[in-house]
Amino acid sequence: QVQVVESGGGLVQAGGSLRLSCAASGSTYSINAMGWYRQAPGKQRDLVATIEAGGGTNYGDSVKGRFTISTGNAKDTVYLQMNNLKPEDTAVYYCNVDVTQYSGGAFRRGDYWGQGTQVTVSL
Repeated sequence: QVQVVESGGGLVQAGGSLRLSCAASGSTYSINAMGWYRQAPGKQRDLVATIEAGGGTNYGDSVKGRFTISTGNAKDTVYLQMNNLKPEDTAVYYCNVDVTQYSGGAFRRGDYWGQGTQVTVSL
């Protein structure tokens, strides 16, 4: 099993910044990618940003140029630096971890989600 824990959400005024953190722990052979998704009330969960083990990144169109995703030295922690926040960024932010695990003589790929952290941006 893999545990995914987010932190760093909160309330901020428009134009401000927040930094989210996510740590993955547990039984993994490798971490293939980590990413952030968000879900506002009544809306679907959308991509914010992802980062692959090799360092490649991908961003949702609405956050390009404002948000930056990065990993820690151990590659089991991912950060999301959010600048110039807007009220439309208000959502629950979820961390996702794409892993390969070895069990029962076989490699299996799967992904795990954190519990989410609330980000609220006021005018």
